[in-house]
Amino acid sequence: MPKLPKKSDFPVSQVRRYLEPGPIVLLSSKWQGATNIMTLGWHTILEFSPSLVGLMISGGNHSYRMIRESRECVINLPTTALTDTVVGIGNTSGAEIDKFAKFNLTRQEASKVDAPLIGECHASFECRLHDDALVDKYNFFIFEVVKVHVATSPKHPETLHYTGDGVFVVSGKVISRRSLFRPEML
Repeated sequence: MPKLPKKSDFPVSQVRRYLEPGPIVLLSSKWQGATNIMTLGWHTILEFSPSLVGLMISGGNHSYRMIRESRECVINLPTTALTDTVVGIGNTSGAEIDKFAKFNLTRQEASKVDAPLIGECHASFECRLHDDALVDKYNFFIFEVVKVHVATSPKHPETLHYTGDGVFVVSGKVISRRSLFRPEML
């Protein structure tokens, strides 16, 4: 049994440092012939079948309108090899530059949506808008993943997890407890 850690009060406004939902992703979009990429950390799995993912896309972001109008996007999973690119994309606006060109990223054609895949990313998830009931109030989009592309190796890539204040945590060692799971819970 682990020892009880000593705890102290912590600012509520900084809770993201512990509860960020998953790895940083690069969200690519296309609308009216223009493409864009944004760095995104606010996403969550909502359902397995159909495969639903929730994304919080700020209304002030250049990608917001493109995704709202096109009703689709690609969620691209970068590895630590793209750390500086992830930060650079997050610090620039697609309204002013072509991020694919600026960051030397490869546009790849998707199978089911018009938004491009990012070739340098470990995985790409083609998405179509499933439900927009929470967009106007919370900027929360619910997408259905309609096609998945994943690199064959490594099986467990090093991904980035943002904790705020310009700091990332890298995914760590893999711990398997598969034998402890009931088969229907895997």
